[in-house]
Amino acid sequence: MATKTDYDHLSPEGHQNPPMPWFGMDIGGTLTKLVYFEPCDNETTDEEEQETLKTIRHYLTRNINYGQTGIRDVHLEMQNQSIGGRQGSLHFIRFPTSEMMSFIELAQAKNFPNLALSICATGGGAYKFESDFKSHVNLELHKFDELDCLIEGIHFIDRNNKSFECYYWTNPNDSKLAKKEPFDFRNPYPYLVVNIGSGVSILTVRGPSDYQRVSGTSLGGGTFLGLCCLLTGCDTFEEAINLAAQGDSTNVDKLVRDIYGGDYTSSKFKLPGDIVASSFGQMNHKDRRDRASPQDLARATLATITNNIGSIARMWAVREKIERVVFVGNFLRVNTISMKLLAYAMDFWSDGAMKALFLEHEGYFGSMGCLMEYMRLNQHVNGIR
Repeated sequence: MATKTDYDHLSPEGHQNPPMPWFGMDIGGTLTKLVYFEPCDNETTDEEEQETLKTIRHYLTRNINYGQTGIRDVHLEMQNQSIGGRQGSLHFIRFPTSEMMSFIELAQAKNFPNLALSICATGGGAYKFESDFKSHVNLELHKFDELDCLIEGIHFIDRNNKSFECYYWTNPNDSKLAKKEPFDFRNPYPYLVVNIGSGVSILTVRGPSDYQRVSGTSLGGGTFLGLCCLLTGCDTFEEAINLAAQGDSTNVDKLVRDIYGGDYTSSKFKLPGDIVASSFGQMNHKDRRDRASPQDLARATLATITNNIGSIARMWAVREKIERVVFVGNFLRVNTISMKLLAYAMDFWSDGAMKALFLEHEGYFGSMGCLMEYMRLNQHVNGIR
């Protein structure tokens, strides 16, 4: 957060951090993600700031649920972290972006405007809600580029997570043998990042500051949820995933065996019979529509979106001559179905040459990177090199 403190008096050698609280905020099309740094050391602050900090800390860290929709992902908490020379814990919080006005009201109730002039933010919502923050609580949104924040966040969390952050799936197509395995991501370059949020962005990363967005698709997590709401009557992402976990997409999709009667084993192409030939291809028959359950429709929708993302990711990995493909984003939260589909597809279609990698903190890298960019900006203002 940018604060009301005036740093003009500091010498070029000054090492003063911005006053607490320190947040990173990523306002996406579907979810808003917050990273909050809770200091655990005893560095003193002035009395007013201390009281405000106490209120914020008590509210954020003594609760897991906030209102009807806000959640703190306790299992992702990172303890014993050093930020700006301070020791503390990183907390990861999310809520639907549709509830942004409730967050703004909370900021007012917890006295944010008296402590800060601005909140650091990234994502499209940093622009969309800028006027709301200004008019309701007189807070500026200090905006950072979302792709810069994404890469910065990936690198910070991977290097500072005390347990393994990066992993891959072995035997992803076997429900009994499928297993997560740690992957050493200390020297990852080059790699492809597939960020699956409401839509999808694909980035080529060749070094810590050498990256670019190469492609994307509008068919992402928002598409999955929107279609599931239409087809099944569910209301939340968790409901949609739970339905999909109970469904059978072969009741909805047309498979290779539905066309060839079995595997397609020509001299040029060897396609197993259980490969999808046409997503939702059985739904042009009324009797098949009548038999398809909401669970089947949810599973087919999930498979359709996931397979499309995997296909585009593989195409760009081949084009960029990259073997490591890192899938991130809140679409993968509580969604092992898609992770296993992506892992199997990347391995199968590349004959084992490409590996699908995943990260434990999934959708929080933008907000983490936003916090780090903000700290770097303030250190530059304060003369720290």
